[in-house]
Amino acid sequence: MGHGWEGVVLKLMRGKDFTFTVTGAEQVTEHYRRVHVTDGGLLAAAGVHPTMWVRIWFEGGGKPHQRAYTLVDPDPEAGTFSLEFALHDGLASHWARTCKPGDTVAATLQGTGFTVPEPRPERLFVIGDAASLPAVNSLLDAMPGVPATLWFETAHDSDERLPVRLDPDRHDLRRVPRADGGAALVERVKAELPDLAGEDPYVWVACDTATTRTLGSYLRKDLSLPKERVHALGYWRAS
Repeated sequence: MGHGWEGVVLKLMRGKDFTFTVTGAEQVTEHYRRVHVTDGGLLAAAGVHPTMWVRIWFEGGGKPHQRAYTLVDPDPEAGTFSLEFALHDGLASHWARTCKPGDTVAATLQGTGFTVPEPRPERLFVIGDAASLPAVNSLLDAMPGVPATLWFETAHDSDERLPVRLDPDRHDLRRVPRADGGAALVERVKAELPDLAGEDPYVWVACDTATTRTLGSYLRKDLSLPKERVHALGYWRAS
């Protein structure tokens, strides 16, 4: 399967192609699945950084479609990592539900990039959901000594069981059921964050695109946080 015009654009932007091979999978909850893969040489070629992601290609309607997924527990020596899927009715979720050991999937590395902020913030604030959970965990792992407050939007009762990597001595998790297209999360963050921010916060936002845009604007304009202390990236679009 070719990658269509998107693949051509990524090639022009120096995207590098790899093939991942499935080695196993596990059902974390009824709405969340983890797939284990070998990396096809990606980690040796590119190294690893926090919240690292790749574009994975899935076929639907005879056409290629790419979706971005964060690497979970990448192991450069073994050449392995996992991918985690917040399941719904899309092409990627169908692949995650049905793939079996030995299956392969094409991927392109282009666009990823994140550097842990320096100097380290006095406190980390994270706003995410099931789709961005792998990146949330990677971020927490990258700053183990920094206290963190997390607002985590949930869409299902089973999201209570998702594997958020918390340090009970340093991390404060605040679950927010999704309501009104993300408006409940925005309201909760606006109500609570200003009293917690202190002098040197770092805020990382990765929710649906509309919610992320709203919160990013609020952080920069209303709270006047410098752009280097705010990272806001929409991870999915609400239908």
